[in-house]
Amino acid sequence: MSQIPEKSKVSAAKVNQDLPNELTIPVERQLTEPYLQIENVNKVFGEFVALKDIYLNVYPGEFVCLLGPSGCGKTTLLRIICGLETQTSGRIMQGGKDVSQLPPQKRDFGIVFQSYALFPNLTAEQNIAYGLENAKKPKAEIRQRVTELLELVGLEGLGKKYPSQMSGGQQQRVALARALALSPGLLLLDEPLSALDAKVRDKLRGEITKVQRRLGITTVMVTHDQSEALAMADRVVVMDKGYIAQVGTANSIYQYPQSPFVANFIGVMNFLEGVIIAEKQIRCGNLTFNVPQNQLSVNQRAKLAIRPEDIQVVFEQTNNKTENTLTAQVEDIEFLGSVYRLTLNPEGDAKESLIVEINTHQARQLDLNNLQSLNIYFPPEQVKVF
Repeated sequence: MSQIPEKSKVSAAKVNQDLPNELTIPVERQLTEPYLQIENVNKVFGEFVALKDIYLNVYPGEFVCLLGPSGCGKTTLLRIICGLETQTSGRIMQGGKDVSQLPPQKRDFGIVFQSYALFPNLTAEQNIAYGLENAKKPKAEIRQRVTELLELVGLEGLGKKYPSQMSGGQQQRVALARALALSPGLLLLDEPLSALDAKVRDKLRGEITKVQRRLGITTVMVTHDQSEALAMADRVVVMDKGYIAQVGTANSIYQYPQSPFVANFIGVMNFLEGVIIAEKQIRCGNLTFNVPQNQLSVNQRAKLAIRPEDIQVVFEQTNNKTENTLTAQVEDIEFLGSVYRLTLNPEGDAKESLIVEINTHQARQLDLNNLQSLNIYFPPEQVKVF
């Protein structure tokens, strides 16, 4: 599995060309015309290249997350979609119309910012009604729409409160209702949950997803939180240094990462440096592992990668080691509730520590303690090679 060239032109189909189609674009949307099309978009600030050759299709009713570390270009791309930034080259198509040069007020979208951006001197009702009033909607229609939206976001009876009288989660709901007030074709979310505490964030992300599915509104969300992206999105767009590293469903991104960056950024991944010694074998230090067939040549430097939950602890104590089995010493033990996370130091000359996750039942069986030696097994089908 080779890394995708940073400067290549990539799209959902191009990035995921070795994955089954159902893992990249949901089946029900494969024959649908995209609602939002981002075509060869580039953005340069002086000598700094913020976006490189961005191609992306978003389908009607789809929830897409732009995910990546700080500085990867995800917020710049969102700002280009809504017209707050102008691309250096390329175009944005929405609903079959070229909106590339239109100002924000001429584009059909609603947006929720990280800071909520509510008017502090207006009540929740007045904040939600603001866009409707500017659009000269009849007062009766505005009252009805505001009532519907307060109910939709679970704020019935709180319409008379000012933002300062509301919790962060309630303010975020008001911001969401305001963004939906004019029934936009596109909903944009700019890290909408990052200012909330963990428990409120988990609850609200489920509510936002339910509202989005109920309305069937095409949605693009920016986040640096992988758990948000994996839980909420129909498809995840992983970005790095201004390019799209991979596009796919949460499952495909997690199970079939196409580069070490994606593998390391999504979830936790163990890496061992090695050399390919045969079509299905890699040597890491003095350890030899059987691996799936790959396209790398013999003697080529490579990385073995495996998820912590895929490494198996061998409970039967035996001196007859099987393939892909090694002995490692426990360096650290973390209790995470449903699982224990172990940091292990492999015997031999492998330099990298390993992270292994086991459930509480297995931990009790092992009677865990630091400096304990464990035999661990790498299932060949769970190993990836980059």
